[in-house]
Amino acid sequence: MAYVDWEIRGPKIAGCSCDYGCPCEFNGRPSRGYCRGVEAHLIEKGHFGEVPLDGLVVAAWYRWPGAVHEGGGEVQGIIDKRASPEQVEALFKILGGEEQEPTTMFNIYGSTMEKEFDPVFEEIQFACDMAARTGSFRVGDMLRLDIEPIRNPVTGKPHRARIVLPEGFEFSEAEMGSADLKVNVEGLADFGHDKCYGALFHAAYGPQGIIRGAA
Repeated sequence: MAYVDWEIRGPKIAGCSCDYGCPCEFNGRPSRGYCRGVEAHLIEKGHFGEVPLDGLVVAAWYRWPGAVHEGGGEVQGIIDKRASPEQVEALFKILGGEEQEPTTMFNIYGSTMEKEFDPVFEEIQFACDMAARTGSFRVGDMLRLDIEPIRNPVTGKPHRARIVLPEGFEFSEAEMGSADLKVNVEGLADFGHDKCYGALFHAAYGPQGIIRGAA
């Protein structure tokens, strides 16, 4: 099947309620029985057909009552308020799983969602230093994520760890960090977790899913 030519590439950071490493990445049960978290992706380079997407940021908060694959999830997307109407339409199609294989990250996660709240259009403050394993993003008072290196409990020195998933559908390799996150969306969500799973990686997606070796 022929799809619209599109791609989005750039640093992505995420944090969830699981312990460091996240057992979900190894087909295990979530550390606390449920999954709640946030993510943000800076599109350093991207397009959807002739529509450029360079420089835009997209983010989301999400939660599942149990393991992700068991479904029942809820999600709300946040779209960079700088996006033009044409860019918003393009991002909706990408994030909504259109013009791509059913095995892409967007469609796999989308199949586990029971409810999608109306998206929010806001300024998203984003920072990421992959080498230092630090990252953060803010959406006003609604969402925040801060990632720093995991610390050795004896020496206090940064402890470097990675997850490598050669056949992963979200990333092939990610740096691990220690995340503090908070979500406070009036009437919809209010949760937070400290010193939990954090991940930083170069995300590159297209109609067939991950663009391998794009980092």
